[in-house]
Amino acid sequence: MNILLELFVVFFKLGAFTIGGGIAMLPLLQNTLINEKKWFTKEEFMDTVAVCQSLPGVVAINMATYVGFKKKGLAGSIVSTFGVAAPSFVMIVIIARFITSLGDNGVLMGAMAGLRAAALGMVAVAMIQLAPAAIKNKWALLAAATAFVLIAVLRINTAYVILLFAVLGVVVTFAGSCRMAAADAAPKAADEAAAEGPAGSAQAEKADEGGEPE
Repeated sequence: MNILLELFVVFFKLGAFTIGGGIAMLPLLQNTLINEKKWFTKEEFMDTVAVCQSLPGVVAINMATYVGFKKKGLAGSIVSTFGVAAPSFVMIVIIARFITSLGDNGVLMGAMAGLRAAALGMVAVAMIQLAPAAIKNKWALLAAATAFVLIAVLRINTAYVILLFAVLGVVVTFAGSCRMAAADAAPKAADEAAAEGPAGSAQAEKADEGGEPE
């Protein structure tokens, strides 16, 4: 299948069967992009989610645009974005046309309530499956717990939390790189000092005897 057609079909299906917003798309995206298409590893998928979540706009649209661009450049991003938005556009137009009669439809309201509950369960499953790829050390675990408290308990704006942890992530990574560089440099300095030790001692003894050091 042509990659552009494949991108359109993938994101059209995702847009058609995602209930509950962009985050509810994550389990379907995970299964499609990682397990079926093998387009991303779990780590790459988590990076993609982090990037798309931190940008303005709807997460589903951001994900489609990002994945499409990664696979086929600008054309891929346009096709993927159109594919994911088309089902919602069509359904909203239809619902808007018949909103008065559908608003009191008990069967429809019951079906939507069930779909929302299922979407919540799917998001929970995706979170559990992706956690090992995102939380690899104590810093990541602390960051995840702190972000949850800031957003869920303290009601801090999500954008501020994302910005905060982006900056903290850079600082922690830079500090870790500096520690690794210092750890690598220490054995080399010790080896150089050990190699220069005998020569330095000989020169010092010669100087004590009144001779010229080499």
